[in-house]
Amino acid sequence: MPPPRIRDSALLDALEDLEQAPFSGTVWRSVREGNDPTACWRAGGRWDNRTFDVLYTSETREAALEERRFHLFRGQPIPPSKVKYELFELHVNLVSAITLADLEALRAIGMNTNGYGLASYMDKETEYPRSQEVAEACFFLGADGMRVPSARHDGLNLIVFCEQETDLEITEIKSLGVINWAQE
Repeated sequence: MPPPRIRDSALLDALEDLEQAPFSGTVWRSVREGNDPTACWRAGGRWDNRTFDVLYTSETREAALEERRFHLFRGQPIPPSKVKYELFELHVNLVSAITLADLEALRAIGMNTNGYGLASYMDKETEYPRSQEVAEACFFLGADGMRVPSARHDGLNLIVFCEQETDLEITEIKSLGVINWAQE
């Protein structure tokens, strides 16, 4: 049995002061062609430390494309030619989301935002530990998601905490097809 997790009490206090509110809206997500766009998993990304399943989405089509572009290109001049990604429009209903609408909101809960989104993919360890801690604390406090600034584009990303015992809903509206990077 793993030792009990010690959480940052100042972070928990700051997050408890924020409203947890329902969210209902359209979001976008890109996934490898043929994969289920509503499938949650433990990605180990900016907002999850692999202790619970999440679904990364963006509140704008453009942000979803920029997020995928960053991870796909990873410093390469052109993306891998055999790997295809499909863009989906989804509808999400959350019961209790925490919104951190901008970098100031992230700073207010103790995140260093000086280089937010600027670290190379290989240097993510300089940036991800605190954001993962924030997400885990939100999960611990019962939120079923969080709205946070996209690190790649203006606007917000919606991170869904799929393992919460709430009435959250994730439904596919439609596929927008395979992404043509030459046109995007």
